[in-house]
Amino acid sequence: MIKGLFTSGSGMIPQLKKQEATANNLANSKTTGYKKDSLFVKELSKAKQKVTDKITEWQQPMLDDIYTDYTYGNFEKTGNPLDLAIDGDGFFTLQLEDGTRVLSRAGSFAVNEAGQIEFPGGALLVGEGGPIQVGDGKVEVGNDGQIYSDGELVGRITPVTVNDLTKLEKLGSSMFVVEEGTELLPVPGSPIQQGYLETSNVDVVREMVEMIISYRTFEANARSLQAQDKSLEHLFNRVAGQ
Repeated sequence: MIKGLFTSGSGMIPQLKKQEATANNLANSKTTGYKKDSLFVKELSKAKQKVTDKITEWQQPMLDDIYTDYTYGNFEKTGNPLDLAIDGDGFFTLQLEDGTRVLSRAGSFAVNEAGQIEFPGGALLVGEGGPIQVGDGKVEVGNDGQIYSDGELVGRITPVTVNDLTKLEKLGSSMFVVEEGTELLPVPGSPIQQGYLETSNVDVVREMVEMIISYRTFEANARSLQAQDKSLEHLFNRVAGQ
């Protein structure tokens, strides 16, 4: 009986986390460059049991972990010369106000008052020589990442990546913080497309289906938990009455 209560209860917790992740994905389905989150759930392996206290297999907790899906979104043509998309692997490098470098696939940029290419919120687009200064000139970006202002070369964008994408930590809806000391690796084979934006990689219909399945699984476990609790209560009452 206790085993059944534990099994039903432990099956409910991951569904709550999955609902949260799915709801966040749906909320960001229109966010440029957003990468959806998914939930990975499994039981501890027998190898893990060998290094833990000797308890029965059914008492082993479930591991659940949120991971980010870095598959590409679709390209949307905007015609805006400051909208950029990476056609392949890699991220744009951005610099926050405190100097921290972060990565993003979202390429919706603008020129700030200082004439620098800026990400929404104030982060600066970083090229090979640092933040890119274009002034008030006409901006053109080649597939090779070279940036021109009124025909003059002012900088170059090189998409970068890291060896282990799981080490990236989300900051907001479309930026990722790199662990200190992590090497940024250039990805020269990814062309830059000017006048395009990469959309979110969220499939709204699929997310809705996943949310329904998750909710029904949670409900089924909840009903099972209630039924077992009621049976246990009847058992205690019978024992107490003897």
